[in-house]
Order: sequence, then structure tokens, then C-alpha cells
Amino acid sequence: MIIAIDGFSATGKSTLARNLAHALGYIFLDTGAMYRAVTYYLLSHNIDWKNPQQLEDALLQITIAFQRKADGTTITLLNGADVEEPIRGMEVANKVSEVAAVSAVRRFLVKQQRIIGADNKVVMDGRDIGTVVFPDATLKLFVIADFEVRVRRRWLELQQSGTQLTLEEVAENLRKRDREETERTDSPLAQAADAIVLDSTHLSPKAMLDSALNLAKERSGKH
Repeated sequence: MIIAIDGFSATGKSTLARNLAHALGYIFLDTGAMYRAVTYYLLSHNIDWKNPQQLEDALLQITIAFQRKADGTTITLLNGADVEEPIRGMEVANKVSEVAAVSAVRRFLVKQQRIIGADNKVVMDGRDIGTVVFPDATLKLFVIADFEVRVRRRWLELQQSGTQLTLEEVAENLRKRDREETERTDSPLAQAADAIVLDSTHLSPKAMLDSALNLAKERSGKH
């Protein structure tokens, strides 16, 4: 069974996807981390992603994998190296939506995502999982939250990682990403017609997990 979880940044979708995969014993695939890893590679190697040849050559050098640690957490590996911390920084956050809008990047990663999900029980979170990557997913969830709540969540996350930004700076970054992700021509962020909406504004991670588990159990019984 494939479970697709889509939504905007800082709505809690990745936390939900990670917790749900752990509870079900499924593979958790963080597609947002994949786009962040590509962005980090391009920035680190001074690659101009608007140059088709440079980008094509760079993508051939990129291998992304996920490793589950003993404590149950998952880390992102870029060419074998743990990049979980740098891909969560603001330098990457400020550019990832721009990189993700490039069709060649999306084709490159969607192909990998489909290969991973084809023969596995997977919980996959992202922006276009239920609409593009796996439109026939058994269960599709679309996670939302009030904008102010999203800003504070992302601000706290950055504070904990040592990044000092004001709430307004974080808000501006989220506005920019929301705009870029919904307005891009290739696979824009959108709610699938058959997706179930979960509003995380006033719900704890456990309450979100309980709701998703109930929905997953209902769907698994029908397939």
C-alpha cells in the first residue's frame, strides 16, 4: 500500500509521514529531503541550474538514499554522506523551491521516487505525490495549518538547530515558497481531488497520527 501525504511547508506533514511509517512498519520516503539534497549539491558545487547542460551533468553525479538509524529516525545521504543538517538550513530553504520548479530536476527525482515506491509499502510526503508521483495511491492525505502556526513551527525548528531568524524573516520565506510551489508550471502543489484533508493547526502529532492510522486501516481493509 502506498500512502501519499502532501501539503505546504511546516504543516507537520513530514512528522506525520515519519510517525505513520514507523507505526505501520512501512518505508518512509521524505521527497522534500530529496529536493533539498539536490539543491544543496548544486549550491555546494556552484552549478547554474538554469544552464541545461551543467544541470544534466550534475544530476548524473547525484545519488540520494535514506538510512534508518537505531533510534528509528531517518537520515538523508547524498553520495553516501549524511547531509541531514545542512539541507535543513536557510541557504537551501531559500533556493529549494526554485530548483524544484526545474522540469529536469523533477523528472530525475520522480523517477527515483516511483522506483522506490513501486514494490514497497511506503509512506511518501511531498508536494505532488498524490497528483503526479503516485496518483493511484491507496490513501492520499493533504495536510494544512494556519499560516501563523506554520511560521512559529518553522521558527522554533530553526532556533533549535541554531539558526537565528526573526518570525517575519521566516514568514517571508514561507510566503515565497508557497507562491513558487503553487504557481510553477511543472507539477504545482495542489490537493488531489480524492485526498482527505487533515488540519494540524490545533492537533498534536499524536492526534494527527491517530487520525491517519484510522484512515490507513480503513483503506487497507478495502484493498
